[in-house]
Parts: sequence; structure tokens; C-alpha cells
Amino acid sequence: MDMKIVVLGAGAVGLTIAAKLSRVADVHAVARKRHADAVRERGLLMTGIWGEGAYRFSCSEDLPDAWLDADYYIITAKSTDTEAVCRQFAGAIRGREVVSLQNGIGNEEIIGRFTDRVIGGMIITGFEWRGDASVHVSVEAAPMKLGRFPFGMDDAVGRLADLIGEAGIRVEATGGIRSDLWSKTLYNCALNPLGAVTNVPYGALTDPHAWAIVTAIVREAYRVVEAEGVTLPWETADAYLEYLRTTQLPATAAHHSSMLQDLTLGRRTEIDFLNGAVADLGRRHGIGVPYNTCITELIHFREQL
Repeated sequence: MDMKIVVLGAGAVGLTIAAKLSRVADVHAVARKRHADAVRERGLLMTGIWGEGAYRFSCSEDLPDAWLDADYYIITAKSTDTEAVCRQFAGAIRGREVVSLQNGIGNEEIIGRFTDRVIGGMIITGFEWRGDASVHVSVEAAPMKLGRFPFGMDDAVGRLADLIGEAGIRVEATGGIRSDLWSKTLYNCALNPLGAVTNVPYGALTDPHAWAIVTAIVREAYRVVEAEGVTLPWETADAYLEYLRTTQLPATAAHHSSMLQDLTLGRRTEIDFLNGAVADLGRRHGIGVPYNTCITELIHFREQL
């Protein structure tokens, strides 16, 4: 029997992952009406580095009873919607394996109030809308990471990682997912809001004036991460900054900030789960975080325009 996967809060990320998984599992995605209608009519249209074509799978605005016994629920909603999604589907996800494939810090803790089977996920891939249920996959800076939250590995994580790999997505299972989540958060904190405020692709942020701000944001965040007791792959902030400049930025140089897309469309951003979370934790630990606080306030200002 095929594994059953439900994707909740399926936007560009969730629908694309559902499309890839539909080739190796039974998949249902819960999405906005216009996207669900388009998937039913002609499938999810995908272009870019993950392949091209139309992918058909079960998709609707709700969760049919036939999918209440899913093996995994994957939440790909905006971090600002995590609690609402969990409340809406609380009966379905209680006691089930629930995966967060989202941005920022705090999603897994929210999900953990609704189930004791939380899998953290990290993905650094660019997904861009090209129309209703039409997504272009533009860049990929690293393999997807999956791990039991807050730490550890088990068979459920391994099975899901194997399935995602079979679907053609680069993925690694890890026993230290909290470190991976913070690693992605560093990347997002460094580039996402500054790219949104300045309306430039990530590659332009290597300009010395912009890079000075990136450097300050990362150094503050590193002090917060150390206070949280999380070990990152890079020993120092400067070591990470060098990795960001030489490896991550070249791979995503043409990418425009997802936060910029949110601001352009008048949507609430995920800033409170990124630099806002760093600022809150910094204050809690007595660490000065003026750059993260400033960029958070700038984004909130832009949200109201």
C-alpha cells in the first residue's frame, strides 16, 4: 500500500512538494480555492530546476475524511498561520507524524502543542508563483533536512526522507535538526528582510554598504544562538559569513526575497519568526540586538503601507 501524505497550508512550496511526492505516494494537498481548482482541472504546472510538467494529485480547500489516516502531515503554511492551521486540523494531526517545512524559529514548538510526533524540516529552495497552481523552482542552496524535533533520529524520519529522495528531491535525515533550522534562519535573517526593504536580488547584497548590515545582523544572531545552546556547523559568525558570501549567495544570487513578494501583495510577512525571533530571544538573554530589532521594525512599517 502506498504511503499517504497530506500537505496542509499548501502554497507554492507545499503544492510543488506535493506534486513531486505524487509520483511515489498517495498525496492530498489542502490549498486555496483557485489553486485547488487549477490542480483538479489541469494539474500543478512546474518549471525550473526540479523538472517541468503537469502533476495531477488530490487537492481541495478542505481535508476529506478519506485522508484522516494519513501517515504524515506536512505543514508548509506561512509561519504566521501555523497555529491557525493546527487548530483547524487539530483532530486529524493529534498523535500523528507532523512535519514543519517552514521558515523561522517557533513553528515546531507550536505544532508540539497539538501532537507529540513533530518532525522538523529545513528547505532552502526558491519557489516562485507563475500563476494559479503554476510554480517555478528557481534555486536550491542545500538539500532538504529532516529530523525529529528538537533532536534525534528514528524510523519515521528515515522513511519519510527515503520517500522524498525517491521523489527526486535532495534530502538528508539528521539527528540535529534544531541546528539546521537555525542555520536556515541565519540565511533568512541575513538576506530576506534586507532584500525586501531594498528591492534587490540577493546577489546585490554583497555591495559593501549592504554587506555591513548583513554582517551586523549575523553577528547579533550568532550570539543569540550560542545563548540558546545550539551548535552550528560554523564555529564563528565570521566563518558563517564567509560561507554565505562564497557558497550560499552565488547559488541564490538572482533570487528575490519572499518577504518582498509578501509586501508587494499586501500580505503579512514572517519577520516575527525570523529577525523578530532573534530580537525577542536576544532581549530575553540580555544580548544587544539593535540591527535585528531595526530591520524587524522596518518590515512592520512596510507591512502597513
